[in-house]
This record gives sequence, C-alpha cells and structure tokens, in this order.
Amino acid sequence: MDFKTDALLLRACDYGENDKIVTLLTSDRGKLTAGVKGVKKAGAKLRFAAQPFCFAEYVLAGRGERNTVVSASLHDGFYSLREDVSKYYAAACVCEACDRLSYEAAESGYFLLAAVDALRRIGEDDPAFALVVFLCKALELAGYPVRAENCALCGKPLSGRMRFDFSSGAFCCEDCGVGAAASESTYLTLRAALGLNGALSEDGARRTLRLLRAYLNAQADTDLPAVGEFLTLI
Repeated sequence: MDFKTDALLLRACDYGENDKIVTLLTSDRGKLTAGVKGVKKAGAKLRFAAQPFCFAEYVLAGRGERNTVVSASLHDGFYSLREDVSKYYAAACVCEACDRLSYEAAESGYFLLAAVDALRRIGEDDPAFALVVFLCKALELAGYPVRAENCALCGKPLSGRMRFDFSSGAFCCEDCGVGAAASESTYLTLRAALGLNGALSEDGARRTLRLLRAYLNAQADTDLPAVGEFLTLI
C-alpha cells in the first residue's frame, strides 16, 4: 500500500548498480528505510530524493517490511550546506544525531521540525552554535535534557570552576564536588543555547560540543563521530 509522509533524508548507501537505500526521518512513522530505484542513472528524476539533507514529501510503496520511494516533492534541499565544508559537517552531525536518537514506528514530528530548523540555522548562522542548540533540543526530546541553572545540589549561582554531572545532565559547584570538571565558557554557551542569560565564545562552542557528545555517550551508550570530524574544522 502506498503512503505519503514528510521526511528528512538521514543517510544513503549504494545498492546494486543503480539503486540506493535511504534512511528517512518521518513525521508520523519515525525512522524508516526505503529503496530508491535507478537513482544513480544520469538524469534520474528522483536523484534529488537520495541526496544529503533532502527534506521532501515522499510517496512510498510498502510491501511487507520493505519500502520503495515512488515519488517525492521537494520542500528544501539545503544546497548551500554543500558549498561550505564546516556547514556540511555540522549538518551531517544533525542527521547523525537523528539517526542515533530516533526509532521506527515512533512519533517524530517534533524531532523532524527541530532537525529541519537546525539545518536552516546552520546555513544562515554560526554552524557551531546552531549545532549546540539542536543537540540540546534533541537530547531533551530523547529524554536526556541538559540543565544549566544554578548548582543542582545547593542552588548557589555558578561561576569560575564548576562540575557537570553526566548522570543528571546538570551543573554543580566546585564545593558540592559532583561530576567532572567543566569550564565556565561551556556553562555560559549552554545557557545561551537554552535561552537563558549566557555568552558565546568560539572556545565555549568547542567545549560544549565535546561535553554534549560525551553526555549522549553516557546516557544512551551511543556516539556521534561526526561531531569529532566537525571539531577538526572549526
């Protein structure tokens, strides 16, 4: 039976001589895999539907557990992201995070909206900070929110030396002594990303991305290698 869904392409791999297998994040069916036939041929009309960061309305034919892309109507191809290597890798981090944190047959509308908004922000603004904002949102949607208020234990305002507790996703003061050492620039960057009073810095963005990658690893036992690749570029 054919069905229609808005979806963002997360990854694609070659299959046979002319086909591709794509992983899509859909608004109503979670993450799913589908084949796109003949898409590697010159002039293939669905070539765009198997390209990185394609956001489109896909029509798929479902046969048992197999899905095949029948047609697609493009919403946004985010082509500008392919013209800047740092923005390309930041966008790849978004797709990788969606792939790690989304599931089949799960409601993913908010996840899809957050990812599409992140790709637009990466194309228009500072890619590192846009990626921090997205990862904070993705972690929250996945059930692993990050908090950057006062000390989570004693309530004291934070500055200077502090700690981040990877079990709770919250900052603590040095006196409470819970968690790993964290920099003030990381704390301030996270506050800005979460819509609190904060301050941005290049060093803070790097440190924050490393912390968020480690936090995801601690909470969900999964990694984001693309974040490491992105950090080598900024």
